Amino acid sequence: MTESFPGERIAKVIARAGAASRRDAERLIAAGRVAVNGATIDSPARNVTAQDGVAIDGVPLAAPERARLFRFYKPDRCITAARDPEGRPTIYDALPPGLPRLLPVGRLDWNSEGLLLLTNDGGLKRHLELPATAWIRRYRVRGFGMPPDAAAIARLEAGIEIDGVRYGRIETTIDRRQGDNVWLTMSLREGKNREIRRVLERLGLQVNRLIRVAYGAFQLG
Repeated sequence: MTESFPGERIAKVIARAGAASRRDAERLIAAGRVAVNGATIDSPARNVTAQDGVAIDGVPLAAPERARLFRFYKPDRCITAARDPEGRPTIYDALPPGLPRLLPVGRLDWNSEGLLLLTNDGGLKRHLELPATAWIRRYRVRGFGMPPDAAAIARLEAGIEIDGVRYGRIETTIDRRQGDNVWLTMSLREGKNREIRRVLERLGLQVNRLIRVAYGAFQLG
């Protein structure tokens, strides 16, 4: 029988208050910078309730902000991360000042652009990312090469396996030709790493622009 404890893990409470990510909160705790009810703690294996007083470096933790969700146009050549070991620009370099601490819902590749949802609530982020949520992600894609024929589009809609990785149904329509390029609209529910680029490469198309235009009910303006 599993024993339950009231409240929430302290790292989660710190993250919800916008003071640090859960991982950074654990580092603060390990460094002895977090106190509960005046006593310094050294382990994140601690639950706290609304009646407990939490402080970081002696400063009381602020009350959690209300959950907020933002639509953001992620630029091309930009990392969906807080920091990059290679020193490349991140989404946080492109965000305007004055926003709360925000977390990305899912990711877009370095060289992909378009709609990225951002939230200040870790629980909302996890809910929107769950496979069970199964929200449709829709993309405009430009690829170099011949457009896929009806048989290739049917293969994508039935699901395709590449190098042992199974990709689910991808609805694909051909929008127009532009010189040696073709524009497609593609809709999928899973969004595995580099999924669109890999499946189109298998069909002989080299993706040179990828724009996410919708994530579930949310669309670009």
